[in-house]
Amino acid sequence: MTRPEPTEIEHEVKKVDLIVSKSDAEGNITYVNPIFVKISGYSQASLLEQPHAILRHPDMPKVIFHYLWENIKQGQEIYAYVKNMCADGGYYWVLANIKMAKNPDGSFRNYMSTRRCITPEAKEKIDSFYKQLLDIEQTQGFEASKDAFYQFLEKNNLPDAVTFNNYMKQLNK
Repeated sequence: MTRPEPTEIEHEVKKVDLIVSKSDAEGNITYVNPIFVKISGYSQASLLEQPHAILRHPDMPKVIFHYLWENIKQGQEIYAYVKNMCADGGYYWVLANIKMAKNPDGSFRNYMSTRRCITPEAKEKIDSFYKQLLDIEQTQGFEASKDAFYQFLEKNNLPDAVTFNNYMKQLNK
């Protein structure tokens, strides 16, 4: 699938919208709900079996996905703000809740992500923070961006996924 060129067109995610997807252990999409298809502009067929990263907007710092994967692979639920890119190059912001689903015997089943709209205040704060991290990433490299992110976590007393999740949810009120 060819990735579109990013545009400045923002697609609205409404309060009633619940975007749902599931993916396998490698992050390849195995299920999308109709609202995901509608907002992203991709067909269901074009999304299935593709890595979730096909939706990654270039404005997203890599460290956010590093932190996300680091935690969900350990079975931790994570809330994170994500700017995704649509099929037309536009974008949409969401607060994503990602967790690992397990089979009755405790083995891995899939990763499930539900995404909701975010408040203008949360978008402003997160966009500014992500721009700082992305600037560090582009000028000093991923490790420097990772250091800056972990310094942010330490400064804000967010030592684990639980406190990080609470912080993310609180920003969206």
